[in-house]
This record gives sequence, structure tokens and C-alpha cells, in this order.
Amino acid sequence: MTSETVGIIGIIILIVLLFCRMKIGLAMALVGFLGSAYLVGVDRSFGILSTVPYSTVAFYPVTVVPLFTLMGTLVSTTGVSGDLYDTAYKWAGHRKGGLAIATITACAAFAAITGSSVTGTVTMGKVALPEMKKYKYDMALATGCIASGGTLGILIPPSLGFILYGIITEESIGKLFMAGILPGILLTLLFIIVVIIITARSPEAGPPGPATTMREKVKSLRNTWSMVALFLLVLGGIYLGVFTPTEAGAIGAFGAIIITLISRKLTRKNFINSLLETGQITALIMLLVVGSFIMMRFLSLSKLPNMLAETVSSLAVPKYFIFAIIVVFYLILGMFLEIMSAIVLTLPFIYPVILALGFDPIWFGVIAVILMEMGLITPPVGMNAFALAGVCDIPLNTIFRGNWPFVGAMMLCLIILTFFPVIATFIPSMM
Repeated sequence: MTSETVGIIGIIILIVLLFCRMKIGLAMALVGFLGSAYLVGVDRSFGILSTVPYSTVAFYPVTVVPLFTLMGTLVSTTGVSGDLYDTAYKWAGHRKGGLAIATITACAAFAAITGSSVTGTVTMGKVALPEMKKYKYDMALATGCIASGGTLGILIPPSLGFILYGIITEESIGKLFMAGILPGILLTLLFIIVVIIITARSPEAGPPGPATTMREKVKSLRNTWSMVALFLLVLGGIYLGVFTPTEAGAIGAFGAIIITLISRKLTRKNFINSLLETGQITALIMLLVVGSFIMMRFLSLSKLPNMLAETVSSLAVPKYFIFAIIVVFYLILGMFLEIMSAIVLTLPFIYPVILALGFDPIWFGVIAVILMEMGLITPPVGMNAFALAGVCDIPLNTIFRGNWPFVGAMMLCLIILTFFPVIATFIPSMM
């Protein structure tokens, strides 16, 4: 049996294990171990199993995961989201659909600090939905903008999706962060345009909120300037080369502690909760990364990724046809898996193909994240939709119905980025 055949059998076994609801990290580690044992012997396979977990977790760049996660959990548990929404509400709430626009804007701002999609959805659901109910917003629009706005958490840096992509592919995490800025702004604007179009056609779907004075608008900025400054410090430092992404994570976490202490929002209870949540998220990601690296060792031994890349690049079809197939594949996968698992599961196969086709891997990182975002708000799994349904008394079919216009906006964003990749690559190219 050829090594490539062993690799294919390993993938089939992995799929079977996933259908049996085995954890992805454990399934990849098991298949990687057994496949390596078949190809190079049990002793060398045990050597891989004994060295990869430690070398992966002890890898210095991986430290960025708990640091940025702590920064996000501190902001999430101390109620800063309420300040962000209040500021956006003061500036945009008086317009038609203004509360929905304010929600999307607040989601984008919250994403710039937390880097988590589900966290942003749940938090903004608790903050924004009561206000939109109060002003009799159409619930499909209200929940759609919250669930969709929450997806910005894995596109606007710092993003856990980009961190994981960078770790698996060994691409620059700093460049991936920079690549997400302009597409994140573009997608935020497209979401806002969706709200404007919906409320222009059906004004009753998004009635305007109360008007506020300029003094109230300016005053609302007092509670958010510190978080904006922290965001600019973290990303500005990475862009200018003042510090690495790992150092930026440490500065971000420390800055979040100082800001929440000064604002008297950090208590012993929510600090402990932040640490516990950080530990849980980090452990989950580390399991995925370790399993992925063991699986990648097996795939490297099987030579399957190289064979796949050579086969695809030799096909007499346009490279964008192959890219379209990859897009459809990710769209389907994103409906059934959450983003972290999907990235870890697919990159060992997809990444060599992307390189062989001549696509920019940083640009593709942005594309992959947006594709996974779409899976977060589409049935049957749609994690953001289920998370939002868990904190509000709204039927799932209403939430999914409200999501579809925003899915269209994401598709438009993908098309724009495909025709104008410079939107994603411009800032990284300046580093």
C-alpha cells in the first residue's frame, strides 16, 4: 500500500470518528498517531506523540492565544460592551434603523477587543435586544444584525481565527491581523447598508430612537476612548514593529486590567471568571493545535498534501475555478463545524493547494475566515444563531430569516475581495 493511500484511509477514518462525535483534536491526534505508526513504526510514532504536544504548547508564538483571550474576556465580563453600545446608540440611534446600525457598530468595536464571535453575539444580545424590543423593531432584523454583527469578532483583529490560521500555516500573525482591518471595515459598512435598505423598504422594521444632543454624544465618548486607545496601541505597535503579536497580547491584557480597574468595573469575582474562561478557551484551542500538528506529521509522511497540490495545479482549468470549489467546500463545512475546528481540520490539505495555485496565503486567510463567519449564521448549526436564541426568547427560524440578508452582504464582500485582493494585502505589504 502506498503512503498516499494510507493518507487517504486516514482521512476516511477521521471523518468516521467525527461522525461518531469524537472531539476533533483527539480524533486528529489518534489518526495521526496510528497513521504514523503504520508508515514509520510504533517507536517513531510514540516519539511524535511524546514530543509534539510539549513542543507545540511551549512554542513561543502560541503564547498569544491566552493573552489575547484574557484581554477579550476581561472586557466581556466587566460590562464594557454596554459603554460601546451606548456610544453608538447616542450617535446613530435617532436615524431610521439607527438602533440596528448602532448594534452593528458596537459589535465591530467589541470585536476589535475580544476577537470572539459567539461572545460578541451573546453580549450584544443582552445589551441591544431589549432596546430594539422597546422601540418595536422587527425581530428578524434585530436578531439578524446581532448574530451577523457578532461574526465580525473573528475578522476584525485581534482575532482568534487569524491566530490559529497563523499557528497552523506558520504565516505572520501580525500580517494576518493587519489584513483583517480593511475587510472588517468593508463588511461592517455592508452590514449597515443592508440595514439602510431594509428600513428604507419597510420603515416599520426599524423605527428611529430618540434624538440626542451633541453634548450627550460627545459625553458618551468618555467611556470608550480608553478601549479605542488600547486597540490602537496593540495594532499600531504590531504594524510599526515596536513589538511582536505575543508582546502585543501581553500589553493588551495588561491594558485591559488597568482600564477596568480605573473604571472600577473589575471585581474579584469577574476577574476570576475571566481567568477561568481564558483557561477553558486556551485549553480547547491547544487541544486542536496539538491534534492538528500530530495529524500534519502523519500527512507529511504520507506525502498526500504534496500529491494533492501537484494534481490540482496540473489540472487544465482556471485557478479561480478551483478557488470556487474551495469556497463552496468551506461554505458547506462552516454550516456543520465551528471556525476553530474547521480551520484546524482543513488547512493541512487546503493550504498547499492555495500555494500551488499562486494565491496569497495572507489574502486567503481573510477569505477563509469570512467563509467560516457565514457558517456561524446559517442553518443547520449556525452557532451564533443558537447562542443568541439561548439568551433571548426568539424562535430560531426568526433569527435565521433575519440572517440571510447579511449572508448576502458577506458574499458580496467575498466577491469584492476576490476581484480586489489589495484590500486585504495593502496594509500587510506596508509592514
